[in-house]
Amino acid sequence: MQVARRGTFDPVHDGHRDLFDRAFQLGDVTVGLTSDELAPQTRNEERYVRPFDARKRDLEHELKRFADRHDHEFEIRSLDEPTGIATESGFDSIVVSPETTQGAKEINSIRKERDLDPLEIVVVDHVEAADGERISSTRIVNGEIDEHGNITPNRQGRPPIREQ
Repeated sequence: MQVARRGTFDPVHDGHRDLFDRAFQLGDVTVGLTSDELAPQTRNEERYVRPFDARKRDLEHELKRFADRHDHEFEIRSLDEPTGIATESGFDSIVVSPETTQGAKEINSIRKERDLDPLEIVVVDHVEAADGERISSTRIVNGEIDEHGNITPNRQGRPPIREQ
């Protein structure tokens, strides 16, 4: 099975790892990594996003572990538009988090227009941080939590810092 996944992955955290694990359980994985141009457009709020090459290097390291564990292959491609690679032929499923389910449905609409079979949409629940809120890259960048969802000791009870 050919599985699509997309994202900015800056930084990679345990929520992403759950998504990767599920994707590799299904088959070979192609990740559309947002390009430097697209990445800022995909954020709900303005924040610094590391350059594509740095994010790709870290993502390759993470994906290799899952690929080896599940005996599957992976590929990372630049994602230049939000619907990106998953609207191409050759994919069977897409693994998403709850908030990106609508985007997967939009991808299937585009696929239908292109006479392609719809993707199976596999939704993986969020991973909660120690405070009961979901782990997110923005929360990590803001210094609220670490990549595993642990509350950052020097940030407890303080409002997040917004990078300019």
